[in-house]
Amino acid sequence: MAVNVYATNVTQDNLSRHDYLRWVNESLQTDLKKVEELCTGAAYCQFMDMLFPNSLNMKKIKFTTNLEHEYINNFKALQGAFKTMGVDKQVPIDRLVKGKFQDNFEFLQWFKKFFDANYDGSTDYDPMGARGGEHIGLKGNVGGGGKAAPASRPTRMPGAIASRPRPVAAPASAVRSSSGIANGRAAPSARAAAGARSHGPAGGSSASKQLQEDMKHLELQLTESRLTIEGLEKERDFYFGKLRDIEVMIQAQEDETPEGDDVPKLVTVSSAFQQENVSKLVTDIKSVLYATEEGFEVPAEDDPEADGPMVEAY
Repeated sequence: MAVNVYATNVTQDNLSRHDYLRWVNESLQTDLKKVEELCTGAAYCQFMDMLFPNSLNMKKIKFTTNLEHEYINNFKALQGAFKTMGVDKQVPIDRLVKGKFQDNFEFLQWFKKFFDANYDGSTDYDPMGARGGEHIGLKGNVGGGGKAAPASRPTRMPGAIASRPRPVAAPASAVRSSSGIANGRAAPSARAAAGARSHGPAGGSSASKQLQEDMKHLELQLTESRLTIEGLEKERDFYFGKLRDIEVMIQAQEDETPEGDDVPKLVTVSSAFQQENVSKLVTDIKSVLYATEEGFEVPAEDDPEADGPMVEAY
């Protein structure tokens, strides 16, 4: 069973990213250029095969790939090997497969400590032969992208970086092949991406402009509706105030009329007192009816809308 480690990156023996990459490349006979290329998970799977032979099926590992679902399958195989060997570590697959430096570097730091705790240095291991001569890394970033000649002899894998043996250099043919892939295949992808960018913003700009125009139109309608409602409310209050004033005048006249009088209270022919009051009441009612307030005006007699409600003046 494996020895579990729980060390964090806050230790005194921290190494640089270049030191860690050198350790991976020299141990597995690879030529990785960046920590981010470990996002495929293939390197960790081979390290587990080195530490614990037959802990996973190496034939199912995709060593040269740039497909995320194949990264995920590699890391699932690694997690399965962890479970088989009693390793408590949970592999953060969702973060690692995104190819971000920080996530992959932190996992690499932990794995190096785990490797050192479990590697006894007593086994000769042929990494190139174990993976069938395939390179490890992203497809298109390694020489040939497929098979390579197996190593002529097994290599004793270093358990620590202190000795720092010379890294295995990539064959010249691999470099030329990689250059050819970059020049021959990357250009169409770049042109396709550029084309997508050139066509994308045009449609978006047109739709955005139309939405802005629709918003302006709706805002204008809303403003007009609000002004109309405010005008109607003022007109309602204006006429209600008139009716209320007339009601008060009539009630005052009723209070002044002698009790027991059988004639109509607003019209009398026998009492000079009441005639004077009625005359005054009529004058007051007319004054209320024809009174105006700021913001209103009485329509002219020849106005075709004279029969309609009074409108607010601006």
